[in-house]
Amino acid sequence: MRELPKTDCNNLLSSMELMSKHIHGVANELEVDNIKKMLADLLNANCIFVMGAGRSGLVAKAFAMRLMHLGFSVYVVGESTTPAVKDNDVVVAISGSGETRSISDLGKITKEIGATLITVTSNRESTLGKLSNTIALIPGRTKEDAGGYLERHMRGEYSHLTPLGTSFEITTLVFLDAIIAELISITGASEDDLKSRHTILE
Repeated sequence: MRELPKTDCNNLLSSMELMSKHIHGVANELEVDNIKKMLADLLNANCIFVMGAGRSGLVAKAFAMRLMHLGFSVYVVGESTTPAVKDNDVVVAISGSGETRSISDLGKITKEIGATLITVTSNRESTLGKLSNTIALIPGRTKEDAGGYLERHMRGEYSHLTPLGTSFEITTLVFLDAIIAELISITGASEDDLKSRHTILE
């Protein structure tokens, strides 16, 4: 039998508290006009495509699932059944740095096609940020952290309580679920509507 680790779980509790505090701080600083533009883009899209790399990609898939529950035509970039993007579609890119090579390259293709690009990022001045029609700015670190996003990553200055991109990814997950809540309110959808589209082949 494996021996239980000697811990009082203080780091666990502190990490949860830090993340919840960060989410609350970001919520108070959201650029509401940009969020309204994002909502309008999503509502007016013929199809919605989402993309992200690594854990950001998982957040993108979670968002796509809820959009599907709401009745939107939504696809995950890179899946084998995903169709071509058209100029009346919307692409949602998720990248904390805004410099993830694969995602920024796809952002450039999105603009060449003429589709609308929404980027959820911590870095407004990034490659993706500068390409985007609409930016949802989600800071990945607290104000107390010194240096810019890329500088911190080059130096490897990560908090052990929120390692790597955790602050951005968790906050973005909550933010996008809140976008779904707003869309439910706007469209008048009910929970029964969402349940009716939930997969039964599991």
